[in-house]
Amino acid sequence: MAKAPLQLILLACSPAGCQTLACNLITTSTKESLSTFSFLLEGIRNLRTTGTLTRSSPALCKAAIDRIDFDKARTIVELGAGDGVITEYILKRLHPEGKVIAFEVSPELCDDMRALGDDRLVVAQDSAENIRHWLDQIGADKADHIISAIPFAALPVELGKSIVKASRDNLRPGGCYNQVHYSLKTKNYYEQAFDSVETHRVWANLPPAWVLYCK
Repeated sequence: MAKAPLQLILLACSPAGCQTLACNLITTSTKESLSTFSFLLEGIRNLRTTGTLTRSSPALCKAAIDRIDFDKARTIVELGAGDGVITEYILKRLHPEGKVIAFEVSPELCDDMRALGDDRLVVAQDSAENIRHWLDQIGADKADHIISAIPFAALPVELGKSIVKASRDNLRPGGCYNQVHYSLKTKNYYEQAFDSVETHRVWANLPPAWVLYCK
């Protein structure tokens, strides 16, 4: 029997009045449905750490992993991995001998990622500041590429800049740092840390997002 779409109604009030936003979260399996629901609950509880109530769309996931050389990459670090929606896209293209270190502070969302059951995935339930420690754990000197969806605008400025600096310091020369955001409020973090910052708008996401490609 076909499953009915899971429908979420979000009520938002603005000076112009209250608006009702309806979005259909159509799931194809029980596993995906539960992951969507757990991400929603975590977003409601801790919006400062998730940055959004909705999972990243396929268009945003694809943009987040753009510029990555999957033929050569063996160590990829993901910061603010959530329930693993972008992680799954990385794993689909990662070399069989590669590793992904996925940082996430929420125990519930870490459990969602562990449920992916991929030996190449290392779930780091830890602050992204500790990237050096986790690279040492898998015997990697540097990350080939880093993808981040940490909502830096919701973090203390010094903590945010510290994480970006740690990412730059542990990124292999020639590697890219891709940052997913819903505003460009903290764009200067990346401009201070990297030589080049390119912005790309992803409209096919709720809400529309930005991906910043940094080198």
